Amino acid sequence: MKKRLLCLAAIMILILSGCGETTEKSVKPAVSGSSASIESNNKSEEISYPITIRVGYSTGETDPRGIALAKFKESVEQRTNKDIRIEIHPGGELGSDGELIAGLITDDVDMTVSSAGNFALYATRMGVSALPFLFDDFESAWKFIDSDEIQALGKDLEEYNMHVLSYFDNGFRCVTTSEKIGPVEKASDMDGLNIRTPDNQIVMETMSELGANPRSYPFAELTDALKKGVFDAQENPIPVIYNNGLYKVQKYLSITNHIYDAMPLVIRNNLWNGIKGEYKSIIEDEAKKAQDENRNLVKKQTSEYVSKLEDVGMKVNRPDLEPFRNATSGVAEVFENVFGEDLLNFVAGK
Repeated sequence: MKKRLLCLAAIMILILSGCGETTEKSVKPAVSGSSASIESNNKSEEISYPITIRVGYSTGETDPRGIALAKFKESVEQRTNKDIRIEIHPGGELGSDGELIAGLITDDVDMTVSSAGNFALYATRMGVSALPFLFDDFESAWKFIDSDEIQALGKDLEEYNMHVLSYFDNGFRCVTTSEKIGPVEKASDMDGLNIRTPDNQIVMETMSELGANPRSYPFAELTDALKKGVFDAQENPIPVIYNNGLYKVQKYLSITNHIYDAMPLVIRNNLWNGIKGEYKSIIEDEAKKAQDENRNLVKKQTSEYVSKLEDVGMKVNRPDLEPFRNATSGVAEVFENVFGEDLLNFVAGK
């Protein structure tokens, strides 16, 4: 109980610091071709075409989000005759997930795609899909994400200068551990585990409820940190583990599927408001196509990559998940005040 109270206090500090008063400001637009400075984060930019939209994300180009974004770029540029140009920066080139999201608010980044829980620092309800053990399969998760109730939550981000275009998929998060630590075969093996997580308060609370010691760390620097023993473990979906070579520095994969990882694809709201209607329609259409491409690829890779990980030397196990579910059943309670009763009732009846 003491551990939970301490974690809740930290969460509330972060939420309050992220939800502070916004002020009018004048900043230089990050989009080439814009002909006016921005007076406020949510006012429309005056745009002269062509424009270049910079997209940053934290994983590599072979990750499903990278493949989907490459097709998104090609299609948008073709359909707008390159009046809209997409410049993609993978691998944390423009910053960590937290920095990319903050960059949308300050106009330093134009688009990003990141785990829904990473947006919860600003719009707390966006993280509700990251509550532990909500879904047993991709289809039920997608049905939940595509519901009117969850889609409406995207509006919460608009006051923070973000407009949601679609929802990519990152898969179900699993735990990997070093050779020194050994596999996680039961829930009690999580006790005291020094584990890297994203800067995602729901993931961190889930790990804390399991007895682990979570600490956030930039994904782009994770492989090196694991190699140096900064962490004993990390947790990510199977496609991320394989596509980003985490198997090179972790020996064991425990398929815990503890959290489903939806990923909003977002664009700066002031930029979005300035784009003319016909181009908005094209971007929205291609964002939905990219969502479907990404989701199907994540599902396919999740199924196929377990054997690939075994082929490259990873030891894979499937622990009994019921004790994990029981241990994390209080996570929703921790966030009850910030999610609200109506939203949690919808989640309970999904």
